[in-house]
Amino acid sequence: MGVTVIIPALNEAASIGKVLAAIPPGAADEVIVVDGGSTDGTAGIAQRCGARVIEEPQRGYGRACATGVVQARCETLVFLDADGADDPSQIPDVVALILSGDADLVVGSRLSGEVERGAMPFQQRFGNWLAAWLIRRLYGLAITDLGPFRAVDRGRLLKLGMVEMTYGWPTEMIVKAARSGWRVTEVPVRYHPRTAGRSKISGTLKGTVSAAYHILRTIFRYAR
Repeated sequence: MGVTVIIPALNEAASIGKVLAAIPPGAADEVIVVDGGSTDGTAGIAQRCGARVIEEPQRGYGRACATGVVQARCETLVFLDADGADDPSQIPDVVALILSGDADLVVGSRLSGEVERGAMPFQQRFGNWLAAWLIRRLYGLAITDLGPFRAVDRGRLLKLGMVEMTYGWPTEMIVKAARSGWRVTEVPVRYHPRTAGRSKISGTLKGTVSAAYHILRTIFRYAR
């Protein structure tokens, strides 16, 4: 079966090498970095670190994730971000219940784990809390976090018919899994401040508003 780690990346040269180096030996059979048109050498660093780099000319977080799913050679998928905020050493913890057959989707919960000072600004923490609360109310799914660090079976994911190619992609996965009766489980994970620069989401007003719009739109879209 095997495990493929999928990392969407856009101009993360300062962090991608450290992220790849932190993946524990034997935790993944394949590592894919989906580069969305970086101009800072992200793709070259990833290649030198042993990752399989796939160029995705069309922008969009969800599009990068979806491209990785199509290109993956293994049946168990792990998603994490390229900015160094997620802790790759916890991949075995996140993927364990998928490999044992005890869960269909495992989401790494930062809020039930450890969030380092400065890692999650107030607007990100509040937005995440609101989205999780809405999912609990509208879908009956007991979840605390919509974090990107997660594991899922590739075949099941393909059957969900994912269409949200923006920052709403992780949310779409969760709500469609809930509607499909999947066994969705959370495991606590550590969350660090990003390695360098500002977050493309919480680091700017435009990114915050755009992400909030797509996440909330996705939650209400499939609640009907």
